[in-house]
Amino acid sequence: MRKLFNILASVMIAILLTGCGGGGDSAAPNTPDPGFPISSRPYQLKIPANYDPGSPTALIVLLHGYSSNSNEVANYFGLIKAADSQGFLLAYPDGTIDSRGNRYWNGTDACCAFDPDPADDVSYLTSVMDDIAAKYNVDPNRIYFVGHSNGAFMSNRMACEHSSRIAAIVTLAGMQWNDPRLCPTTKPVSVLHIHGDLDDTIFFDGGNVFGTLSPSAFDSTATWAAKDGCTGNLIDLPPNIDLESVITGDETRVQRYTGCPAGIDVELWTITGGSHIPTFSTNIADLIWNFLSTHPKP
Repeated sequence: MRKLFNILASVMIAILLTGCGGGGDSAAPNTPDPGFPISSRPYQLKIPANYDPGSPTALIVLLHGYSSNSNEVANYFGLIKAADSQGFLLAYPDGTIDSRGNRYWNGTDACCAFDPDPADDVSYLTSVMDDIAAKYNVDPNRIYFVGHSNGAFMSNRMACEHSSRIAAIVTLAGMQWNDPRLCPTTKPVSVLHIHGDLDDTIFFDGGNVFGTLSPSAFDSTATWAAKDGCTGNLIDLPPNIDLESVITGDETRVQRYTGCPAGIDVELWTITGGSHIPTFSTNIADLIWNFLSTHPKP
C-alpha cells in the first residue's frame, strides 16, 4: 500500500509541475483571526486584481488530491490567473499530513483518511469560508468548491453537509458517498463531475478504493440528481469536446440530467481513455468558471 501511495505521489508531482501554470506569486497566505478553529492552519487566498469591496464577489475553494498540495492543484487547474481575469476570490488550503507523510482530506469513507482520529475537515473548511466572508464581500449565492481526487471526495462531502450554502461544485476523479443516506442535503447543488474511464486510482466504474466500496461515476451523479430533485434521465449533449491533449480527437462525452429544478444542473463529462490525472488540452480554468458562474444559488 505504501508503495502505491509513493508511486501516486511521484506521478502527481511530476505531472502537476508541468501542467497549466497559474502564477502563484501574487497569492499570499491568509492567516485566520484568533478564535477561529483554523488558527493553526493558514490557507492561501488569491484576491482578484479588480476586487471591489463594495461589490459581492464569488468565492471558489479549491482542494488538492491525496499527497498533493494547494500550490500544485492551483497551478494544475490554472485558477490563480483565472481569479484575476474573471474576478473571483480563490481559497486554496492544505490538508493535514498523515502518518505516511502525505497531505489528505477527511472526505468520504472511501478517501482518504487512513489514520485513526482523522482531522475534522468539514469544520475546518467551514471556518475557512466564514473567515473569508468576515474579511471580504463574499456573495453568499456564489460559493463554490472545486477538487481533484481526494479533494473531489471532500468537495462532495462539503456540498452534502453545506448544501444551503454551497451553490455548485466541480469535481475531477472523485465520488459521492456510496451510501446516499450519508449525504444530508437540504438544498439543491449543481454538480459537474469529470472523470477518465481508464482511471486506475479512483475507478470510473466504482468498486474497491483503498479497501472501501466507492460508487461509480454514474452512481455518484445519479445520487446528486436524486438529491437535487431531478426527475429525468442522463442524456448526451453533443458534440463531444477535446479535453485531454494526449488522446486524439474529441474524446470527452458530455451528459446532463433532465428534469432538474430551474437553475440546477448535474453533468457528467467522461474522458474516454482518460487517466486519473488528465493532461488538459483546453483552458480547464475557463470551463470550470463557465460552469460555476452560470450556477449561483437559485
